[in-house]
Amino acid sequence: MSALPAPVDDRGPGSTGPGRAVRWAGTRDPRSAARLAVAVMVPAALVQAGYALLADQSTVADVGSWTVVAVLLAASAVLVRTDPHRWDDRGLLALVPLLGAVVLGALNWLTSDTSAAAQVFAVLPTLWAASQLRPPAAWAVAALSGVSNAVLVLHLEPLDRAVPDAVFVAATLVLATALLAHAGNRQERLVARLREQAEVDPLTGLAARHVLDAAVARDLTGSPGRGTALVLVDVDRFKAINDRHGHPVGDDALRHLGRVLRDAVRDGDAVVGRLGGDELAVLLTGCPAGVAERRATDLVTAVRAHPLTLEDGSDLPLSISVGVAQVPAHAQDARTLYAAADRALYVAKRRGRDQACSAGAGPGAP
Repeated sequence: MSALPAPVDDRGPGSTGPGRAVRWAGTRDPRSAARLAVAVMVPAALVQAGYALLADQSTVADVGSWTVVAVLLAASAVLVRTDPHRWDDRGLLALVPLLGAVVLGALNWLTSDTSAAAQVFAVLPTLWAASQLRPPAAWAVAALSGVSNAVLVLHLEPLDRAVPDAVFVAATLVLATALLAHAGNRQERLVARLREQAEVDPLTGLAARHVLDAAVARDLTGSPGRGTALVLVDVDRFKAINDRHGHPVGDDALRHLGRVLRDAVRDGDAVVGRLGGDELAVLLTGCPAGVAERRATDLVTAVRAHPLTLEDGSDLPLSISVGVAQVPAHAQDARTLYAAADRALYVAKRRGRDQACSAGAGPGAP
C-alpha cells in the first residue's frame, strides 16, 4: 500500500522541525499555548501589582511581589515577540508553568500567605499545563505544584490544619489535570481524524488532490537530482461502465482500481492519488525516466489482469490509459510535469487505450 506523504510543515520559517522536539514536554498547539500563556500571565501580573501597591507587607515580600510582576511581563513579551515553535521544539514552553509554580510558591513563602486565595492563584500554572501540555509534562507541573503547596502549608501551619489543606489542594490539582488532559486528548484525536479525512479521497481511500500536489512540490524541491516521475491514469470507457452497469458499479470500479494500483507500486517511494472523476495519478519519487516508463506499463498490465468481480459473480474487464513524464527528462517543474504527463496520456488514448505512453516517446512514436 502506498505511503501518504508527511504533512506539510506550516509552522513558519523559524521552525526547527519536529525531529528535534522534546516529545513528552511538548504542547498540543504551540501558538495556542503561547497565546493562552500570555492571556494568563498579563492579568496575573496586574493582579500581583495591585496587591503589591495596596497590601501592607514587608520589604522582602514587596520586592518578591514586584519580581514576580517583572518575570510575568518579561515572559509574556518574549512569547509575543518570538516563534513559539522554537520554544516548543526544545520543550521550553513546559518551563513556563514550572517556573510559574516555583515563583508563586516562593512568593507565598516570603509573604507567609497560606490563604485560600493564594493557593488558588498558585493553581493557574497547573490549569494551563493540563490544558496545553502533553500528559507527562502536565502531570509533572501538577506534581510540582502539589508538592510546593504541601511544603508551604506544612511549614507555616499547624499539622492538624496543614494536612487536610494540602490533601484538598492536591486532590483538586489531580482532578483538574485529569479532566483537562482527557479533554485535550479527545480533541486532539478528533482534529487528527478530521485532518486524515481531508487528506484522503472518501471514495477510493487514495490521497486527495491537494496532498498529491504537495507531495510533487516537496519532492521536486527536496531532491531535484534524484528524478520525480508522474503517472496519470484514465479509466478506459468509464462512462460506458456507468451507463451499462450503473453508478454504484462505477464507484466499485474506482475503488477496485485504487487497490490494484496501490498493490502494484512499492510502499515508501510512491503516492497514489485521485485527481477527480475517473482520473488517478501515481507519483514515483527518486525514479529515472526509463524505470518510470516500465512501472507505468506494469500498472496497465496489473489492471488488465485483475477484472472487477460483480455481485452476480461475473467479471468486468477493466483497462486504463496511462501517460508518464519525468523531471528532468521531460519537464522542469510541477506545472510542466503535469502538462507533459497529460499529453502522453492523450497519446495513449488516441492509439487505442489500454497502454502506457511516455512524454519522451512523442506523438508519432510506435
